[in-house]
Amino acid sequence: MSHGVPSRNWSYPTAIKFGVGRIAELAEHVSAVGLKKPLLVTDKALAALPITAAALDVLAQAGLGRAVFSDVDPNPNEANMAAGIKVYNAGGHDGVICFGGGSALDLGKMIALMAHQRADLSVWDLEDVDDWYTRADGAKVAPIIAVPTTAGTGSEVGRAGVLTNSATHKKKIIFHPKLMPAITICDPALTVGMPRFITAGTGMDALAHCLEAYCSPIYHPMSQGIALEGMRLVFENLPVVYAEPNNLMARANMMSAAAMGAVAFQKGLGAIHSLSHPIGAVYNTHHGTTNAVVMPMVLDFNRPAIEDRINAAAAYLGIAGGFDGFRARIMALRAELSIPANLTAMGVDPARLDELTDMALEDPSCGGNPVEMTFANTRALFETCM
Repeated sequence: MSHGVPSRNWSYPTAIKFGVGRIAELAEHVSAVGLKKPLLVTDKALAALPITAAALDVLAQAGLGRAVFSDVDPNPNEANMAAGIKVYNAGGHDGVICFGGGSALDLGKMIALMAHQRADLSVWDLEDVDDWYTRADGAKVAPIIAVPTTAGTGSEVGRAGVLTNSATHKKKIIFHPKLMPAITICDPALTVGMPRFITAGTGMDALAHCLEAYCSPIYHPMSQGIALEGMRLVFENLPVVYAEPNNLMARANMMSAAAMGAVAFQKGLGAIHSLSHPIGAVYNTHHGTTNAVVMPMVLDFNRPAIEDRINAAAAYLGIAGGFDGFRARIMALRAELSIPANLTAMGVDPARLDELTDMALEDPSCGGNPVEMTFANTRALFETCM
């Protein structure tokens, strides 16, 4: 640091093809990246739906086959990855189309990353720690095309994937610069068929990304601006898509907000995510819904450090009453979307709070929280969530 000026590394995303009906361009984008035999990775539920059949038709008509792997758990793990790699290598595939929500995007990325690495390299060796990613051979990471069908994680514009270790039940963030998709197709029409609770949970995930990035103390003014506008898009459009699932303009705005949240959170996440990750890993809860459950409690926890910043956001967002008005707006949004009231309602056992606290403190999201997290204050925060 010279003269107190921060020194940071910033990354900005990939080519995004945004618009209704642009899934029809899938084959040309696959070919543009040089792929001849892509493997489409999706989840079990999506594999059976018409939007997936339509995407496969586009590929088949262009002579690119219609190979699919869909054996993906809601929180993908290394067993899913190994099964996917087996299919990828047996089929002689040369790239991955990640098609679906966060689970499919994350698992597709892991298959592209690990399919051709040397046998003694474990995916856990590539956790997002220091420069561990350099252990992998970047030249062997297969090209990735991303096609999100939910508006939440923003994994389509990110350089990481989340993988759950099935033995320890810990979620790990696996990072490599080559995990950034070469091309992303954001077609809001693909999100229309989401079940309502997924629309709600994924939308609240986008809000959590924007909110935590906005509150993070790390220097990144570009992300700060994106986070603020992303929050506005969620507040204004999530209630609309929940009430009117076929509203394509509101769907488009939510899809934008999701990508914006993931671009913004390179500025850091915080306690919402560090509490949510262990709960998701242990109890298999929906990630975005869990974020929504703990969001108001984390706002209160961070209040001493973020009150001025939230006051400024509330003013921009047209929310009266500063911090308290902003918190009330989140509570109203949770009620409107039928989000569970607390972690007890999600099945969390108070007897496991010590263990969950240890896991939360191990989560890398802690580093971006505006208030330093300790065992005592994190356990107390979990208690307020019960």
